[in-house]
Amino acid sequence: MPAPLLSATSISKRFGPNPLFQDITLVVHEQERIGMIGANGSGKSTLMKILSLSVDPDSGTVSYRKGLQSSLVAQEDTFPEHATVTTVLEQALDSLPLSDRERASRIAVMLGSANFVDTDQLAASLSGGWRKRLALAASIIRQPEVLFLDEPTNHLDIEGILWLEEQLADFRGALLFVSHDRYFLERVAERMVELDRRYPSGMLSFDGAYSDFLEQREMYLAARRSQEASLANKVRREIEWLRRGPKARRTKSKSRIKNAHVMIQTLSDTQLAEERARFAFSPASSRSDELLKLEQVEKRIANRVLFSNLTLTLTPGTRLGVIGPNGCGKSTLLKTLAGTLEPDEGKITRAPNLRVVMFDQLRTSLNRDQTLRTALCREGDQVYFNDKPIHVASWARRFLFQTDQLNVPLRYLSGGEQARALFARCMVEPADVLILDEPTNDLDIPTLEVLEESLSEFVGAIVLVTHDRFLLDRVATKVFGFGDFEHGGLFASYAQWERAREQLDAPDRAESGARSPQGSADASSSKPKRTALTFGEKIELEKLEKAIPKLEIKLQKRTSALSDPSHASDSNKLQELLNEEVAARKDLDAAYARWEELEAKKVEFEAASGLIDPG
Repeated sequence: MPAPLLSATSISKRFGPNPLFQDITLVVHEQERIGMIGANGSGKSTLMKILSLSVDPDSGTVSYRKGLQSSLVAQEDTFPEHATVTTVLEQALDSLPLSDRERASRIAVMLGSANFVDTDQLAASLSGGWRKRLALAASIIRQPEVLFLDEPTNHLDIEGILWLEEQLADFRGALLFVSHDRYFLERVAERMVELDRRYPSGMLSFDGAYSDFLEQREMYLAARRSQEASLANKVRREIEWLRRGPKARRTKSKSRIKNAHVMIQTLSDTQLAEERARFAFSPASSRSDELLKLEQVEKRIANRVLFSNLTLTLTPGTRLGVIGPNGCGKSTLLKTLAGTLEPDEGKITRAPNLRVVMFDQLRTSLNRDQTLRTALCREGDQVYFNDKPIHVASWARRFLFQTDQLNVPLRYLSGGEQARALFARCMVEPADVLILDEPTNDLDIPTLEVLEESLSEFVGAIVLVTHDRFLLDRVATKVFGFGDFEHGGLFASYAQWERAREQLDAPDRAESGARSPQGSADASSSKPKRTALTFGEKIELEKLEKAIPKLEIKLQKRTSALSDPSHASDSNKLQELLNEEVAARKDLDAAYARWEELEAKKVEFEAASGLIDPG
């Protein structure tokens, strides 16, 4: 087991009357890679600052190993006035005991890998994506023992996210990061932590990638729901007993009355209600099979060609994803499709009475001085959705706003709340074509999942610009990718675009991989040689055949214990049983995998030797 680097014990923090989190305990070990998720407002950023010693907790302690070096990249990227790209990296290394040669080497390597061309450019003048890249580079170049990253993919384009993934693949310290980017979580995290007050300990933690966490969390929640149902039946019986008249209860023990109230409170504490926003886009009435048709369309900005020879047709059900580096022309393409910009070459044909609804990543259609009430409902107190009137307070609750927020100006709302307000505005407008420019910014994972479902159910066409690769894979039926493809190209999926990008980066390697190094005359000699099992492998196979039935019984016992309703009110025992069940399942899966590997080797050798019929 790697040694612990830092430990947080019984951490609590509150802002105002309600606590963000209570009694959080977390240990970070050497080279551990922990991804942290949770709904907006759950306290992820605050906990990250507490763990990095940037903020003090209200109660609890954070202990560091002596001499531990750590670095935090916060959500907001700020740099000293007049600092250039190079001086930011130089200042990041100032406190480290490095020779001039090593210092210069680190800076040169980082500048090259991060693709900074003008190294004397003022850091404050960089775009949001390049400021984020510089902030990340300044922390990674220090090679700290613990690196804290708070929403590191915010503002990064896909190229920037892929660069960051490459940097973290080579990073040798421990990593703790907050992210809503599910692809990034899947590729980087080796342990997942979710903050949520629904959990008895305030958080849920499992080893494995994001997909492993989803599976294990569902098992945990299923066990909790089963125990909750059992407890609810007991509570129902106790409530019926409590409702009986005093005469019927007179001979009953006072301890049962007390236990009944404890049981009722326990049920209230264990119930797993999760409130989510409800998205649903309104379809317009167009019956055209061709909503938008582009023929040989080209667009230039200041003699720079952004895209050319673009020919495509948007029909009902089309889901077009648009990806590429920041500044490549994605937003210009959306404005051209929406009709706010005209193409320089080519032709765009729109269906009669075509209705286009656009979600603007800058949210310029929102007046920050307006109240939420006015933003959601410009006149009166009713919103019309699918031709049905809904009171503005009910409409606001659909997007997780409280009634007392209706009179709050938009500028005081968080980024995620402003995004939900804009979605609420867009959804009352019937649309044939939805054009969404970075709609996932500031959204947490539960809201992203709801957005995916609503986009999948929309019957019109969708054009979607996003850096969320998971959303692209789930929603897009085709992808228009910018970036060295003769001013853009169409691809079947994000994965196909990524493969094409890799081939552009290494054409020689791709070409050599496609060619066989030997002709067909040598094909037989290139076949792998079949070898028999070694003596040790034979013994291992025999042991596995005996061990697997025992492991199956062990897993069955752990699963039965997990479903035992007697553990309903003991969250620590429930977590312990779940960890034991997960470990037993992993042991069984590993045993089966190794058995299949050895058995396949045995069968292949016997077939090649003529000992058995290969058919």
